[in-house]
Amino acid sequence: MAKKQEAEKELKAKQAEIQDADLKSVKEKENIESEADSKFIDEIKSNTWITPEGDFDWDQDEKGFGNYSADERAKLEEQYAGTFNSVNKGEIVEGTVVSINNKDVVLNIGFKSDGLVSLSEFRDLSDLKVGDKVDVFVESREDENGQLVLSRKRAKTQKSWEAINEALENDTIINGYVKSRTKGGLIVDIKGVEAFLPGSQIDIKPIRDYDIYVGKTMEFKVVKINHEFKNVVVSHKVLIEDDLENQKSEIVAKLEKGQVLEGTVKNITDFGVFIDLGGVDGLLHITDISWGRIEHPKEVLSLDEKINVVVLDFDDEKKRIALGLKQLTPHPWESLDSALTVGSKVKGKIVTVADYGAFLEITPGVEGLIHVSEMSWSQNLRSPQEFLKVGDEIEAEVLTLDREERKMSLGIKQLTPDPWKNIAERYPIGSKHKAVVKNMTNFGVFVEIEEGVDGLIHISDLSWSKKINHPNEFTKVGEELDVVVLELDEENRKLSLGHKQLEENPWDTFETIFTVDSIHEGTVLKVTDKGDIVALPYGVEGFCPSKHSIKEDGKALKAEESAQFKIIEFNKEAKRIVISHSRIWEDERAEARIEEFNNRKKEAKAASNAVKKVKDSVEKSTLGDLDVLAQLKEQMEDEEGSKKSK
Repeated sequence: MAKKQEAEKELKAKQAEIQDADLKSVKEKENIESEADSKFIDEIKSNTWITPEGDFDWDQDEKGFGNYSADERAKLEEQYAGTFNSVNKGEIVEGTVVSINNKDVVLNIGFKSDGLVSLSEFRDLSDLKVGDKVDVFVESREDENGQLVLSRKRAKTQKSWEAINEALENDTIINGYVKSRTKGGLIVDIKGVEAFLPGSQIDIKPIRDYDIYVGKTMEFKVVKINHEFKNVVVSHKVLIEDDLENQKSEIVAKLEKGQVLEGTVKNITDFGVFIDLGGVDGLLHITDISWGRIEHPKEVLSLDEKINVVVLDFDDEKKRIALGLKQLTPHPWESLDSALTVGSKVKGKIVTVADYGAFLEITPGVEGLIHVSEMSWSQNLRSPQEFLKVGDEIEAEVLTLDREERKMSLGIKQLTPDPWKNIAERYPIGSKHKAVVKNMTNFGVFVEIEEGVDGLIHISDLSWSKKINHPNEFTKVGEELDVVVLELDEENRKLSLGHKQLEENPWDTFETIFTVDSIHEGTVLKVTDKGDIVALPYGVEGFCPSKHSIKEDGKALKAEESAQFKIIEFNKEAKRIVISHSRIWEDERAEARIEEFNNRKKEAKAASNAVKKVKDSVEKSTLGDLDVLAQLKEQMEDEEGSKKSK
């Protein structure tokens, strides 16, 4: 602790010594400066200076220059001010390059001070030199440093906007430099202002490569300006269209039908090709490209290909031109083999398949129609797609041939024997066969016994016992059925078949089983608005009307519910059985009521007989008493009469 106090005392002592030394040095410095000032004053006093008398004019030098009167000064100031231009903020003035350094360009615009412009604003002027004159924009006559502020970039932009607006108003042409490609078009530099050139406005023909225009200087017309967003849209296409419009009028005026012209494939579509005829477009329809059938024009032509075409038709007003290519070559029908006649066999390729048939191309431009009815001997018409497809190479027989109309019909079924010849020998009436279900209608089933031999099984000939509303309840397409020939019409190619005839008619037996009023067990299969379909024994179905399906408890029978039914109608010819469930318990109730009535009747008759016997016995025993009473009654009546007379 003592050592610490001693250290603090030593530290304070040293600080005091330092302060004394500083004060001493300051005083010495003040004394030195004081001595220097005194010496300087003495030197001034020792010099022989002339003390001016009166007011001294500080604007006058030793030669007397600047010794002007007030009028002279005002006149000189006016002359000096006249050497400067009047410069206002926001205007564009012409400046002269005074000097150029690494960063700036010094410009003289005739103002009292020169202006500085960044060298980067002169990048487009690689040969800029002193003395060149350029336009600049006055941003400020004097900034915070007193410097004149100029901008060449703003001057260029403002003058460009003026030129662009003037071009739009006057519909004049303006030059621009294509800077780069962007989505949907190109960016064009018009004197420092960026404008958008849509892809559709570059040329009259579709452009596939925009990059070929980048770096080019082109002519444009301003088509739209958005002043709010400073957007400019230009078009090069309108310049071409203006030129082409004049060319079109000249070309159309010289057109003639049948004239052969050279053109360039400009555009290819699904329906045809647009041909550039040197300023005007014509349409070469797909049907006029080739005598043969083609799916797309690209199969024959390609873009930018030069071809000869013939003028088929044109419209002076709308400047529409219809062109043809196939017309430059002879029609294939003219060179068709003269030996080709009806019955000839031809080979070719299927080029089209339609709902009604298929077209067979024998040679390019010569086609024949194979109607669907000529594809198979079958009377059950099917889709042509089941027989043929595009590209199939087949043989056919010529059925009709018209060289003038250039039409031909063909058949392929004629290449195979007609299955209906001698059909009666192969399918006599009553013969049994197997057939395949091909089609179904509401009235029956069409089956095929063999290729080309079809027959109909009427819906009534499918089953003896079941009532069939539609054939699909009994069979399905593709299923094999046993059939028997019922009728045969060879001339009209009709065959009537049956399926149920393979079995004996069970209704002869059913007639003895399902007699009227007989009762049978049955199960409800289906409930309808009119009644229930009920399955009876032996696979027979009966119909129970709604009013006859009521149970004893008042509720109706439901599907899949079993109960007893009474036969109330049996029709063998119509294969109809009408049944009733309610009739059973209703009849039971009626019988019970009749029996009760008969019992009561018997009881009443017995009681009546007993009363009669009692009455007879009473009459015999009291007959004498009745006479006495009658006499007494007569006497009493006489007495009462006499009393009244008194």
